[in-house]
Amino acid sequence: MGSRVDVVGVDACPSGWVAVTLRGGAFAGAETAGGLSDLLARVGDAAVVAVDMPLGLLESGRRRAEASAAELLGGHRSRVFPVPPRQVWEQPDYDAANACCRRLTGAGLSRQSWGLAAKLREANALRDSGDHRLHEVHPEVSFAAMRDGAPVAWSKKGWNGQAVRRRLLEDRGIVLPDDLGPAGRVPSDDVLDAAAAAWSAHRIAFGTAVSLPAPPEASDTGLPIAIWY
Repeated sequence: MGSRVDVVGVDACPSGWVAVTLRGGAFAGAETAGGLSDLLARVGDAAVVAVDMPLGLLESGRRRAEASAAELLGGHRSRVFPVPPRQVWEQPDYDAANACCRRLTGAGLSRQSWGLAAKLREANALRDSGDHRLHEVHPEVSFAAMRDGAPVAWSKKGWNGQAVRRRLLEDRGIVLPDDLGPAGRVPSDDVLDAAAAAWSAHRIAFGTAVSLPAPPEASDTGLPIAIWY
């Protein structure tokens, strides 16, 4: 694989999705779109697409990926949400999903988690249909990896946390410009998360990434479940 390979990091945002493209490990562009398929069409041919969204679901029980990520994040484990089985995400509304989750796992589903349902289904449909460029990442795990396993203490929503995360990216050659064009309307923390996802995508492309768990777990459709960094 050539050193100038393109990879993409993707994060969900209020308007849909935002992507950061790296070429040869350096910033090459940012895009935003309402749908993930439209976004991937805009970014073109990329070797790896790393998405901050659970990819791969189980028929029952909890995924090992979240438990592994929570262990890595230690005192910041609340930044990882447990992903319930597929049946929960197939429910028509929050009340039904919450009841289903409680029945299958013994615990309810937060409204914040249910807010991701449409995007989770969209991303999984793409991968299940054969787009195996898609890999799951978690930006907080990626940022911790940039700090030799130490999570960033500051929240990504505030000035201090965003400054630390931007500096971590710059230290790895990912310099985000002040003007991102239309993508610049996306909240800053979502752009930073997409850039961290792109950093992990570059590592995946060159075979230096690590998976949580290792080896990956198998989903109910036989595809791997893992958070990569």
